[in-house]
Formats: sequence, structure tokens, C-alpha cells
Amino acid sequence: MTINAPYPGPQALPRRIPVFPLTGAILLPRAQMPLNIFEPRYLAMIEDAMRGDRLIGMIQPDAASPATARGPALYRVGGAGRITQYAETGDGRLLISLHGVARFRIVAEAAVDAPYRQCEVDFADFAADFDAQETVEPDRERIVSTLRRFAQARRMCVDWSGIDETPTETLVNALAMMSPFAAAEKQAFLEAPSLQARADMLVAATEMDLAAPAGKASLQ
Repeated sequence: MTINAPYPGPQALPRRIPVFPLTGAILLPRAQMPLNIFEPRYLAMIEDAMRGDRLIGMIQPDAASPATARGPALYRVGGAGRITQYAETGDGRLLISLHGVARFRIVAEAAVDAPYRQCEVDFADFAADFDAQETVEPDRERIVSTLRRFAQARRMCVDWSGIDETPTETLVNALAMMSPFAAAEKQAFLEAPSLQARADMLVAATEMDLAAPAGKASLQ
């Protein structure tokens, strides 16, 4: 594949990808995710990916399900990303950045000798991820208003001029990825069928958190 060329659809992606289980980490289409890699198995994973198609899958462990022989149970849906930035730190770590390509559904975990986990995956359910155009635009004013109230309640410093210049899809997906909600809520954001649905879930979760008594919020 040509470097930096977009993937035209699910058929252009491999059927087996390495996966990086990480609680609270979801990767959405066209979003950016920086990662600091230091565990030997994931260093090996990144090095192998760089020699191949540079794709890895971000997936959350599913704490509600029993662990398997290969490690924690995994949610069935994750997000595949392409390594677009790669830097060595000089102390054994790698700093990388992933560009979200599309969500995937795990078909089965592969039996491999590699130190990291790999899964057989299917992208067909998420064909819409390859099209940046949304038929329904989320209520941006409500999203920003909710964010303002959340930032004020948490005494957060926010670059509002940057928010104003950010496209709605980028804003919604970035907020969903960076939100401090628990794994189940973040998984719901990931699996939302549309940007509109994701925005509605994000606003609803934030409003519930703001309305909760102290110490009863749904944050991690």
C-alpha cells in the first residue's frame, strides 16, 4: 500500500492484526492516539508492525468476563490504527502515534508464538468508518455547553479557541477518547453506531456525572 494513502474500505485491511489490550483506551476513526511503549512484548509488537502494514488494534480488557489462557478477556470490538509517528527515546522506550482507521470485531484469538496477542478480525460491520461524511450533524452547541459545565465543575483549563476551530467529528471523538469515564462507558462510545449517537451518549454520561452526588460519579 502507498504510504499515507487512505484505506478504501474493509477489504483493504488484514484479517489478522496484533492487539494491544489497555483499559480506558479506545481508538476511533481519524482520531490520533499517542502511546509510550516500554513493555518488552509491546516493543516487539511495534517493531513487527513497522516491518509490516503498521497496523495494530487497540482493545479494552473485559473485566466482567473470565480470563483466558492468553490473558484477560477482551471486549469484542476495538479500533485499528496505523502507526504514523515512531521515535526511539534512547532509554529503551518507543513513542508512537496511531491514526485511527476503523473499528473491528474480534472473530477469534489466534494461537501464535509471538509474545503479544493477535486476533482474527472483521471490519465489515464498520464499513461506514471509511467515510468521513455524516448524514446527521450532532448538536455542537449542546456538546460544547456540556463541556463548559464539566470543565467548570472540575476546574479544568480548556483552550476554548482551539475547541471552536475543531471540526465536530474530531471534537466528539477526541472527547470520547479522552473522557475519564469507566471502561464500560468508553466501550459504549466506541461501539456507537454513528457520530450522532456517540455525541448523545457522551453528553448524557457527562450530565449524569455532573448531577451525581459527590463520590457517586461514574468516573474511574
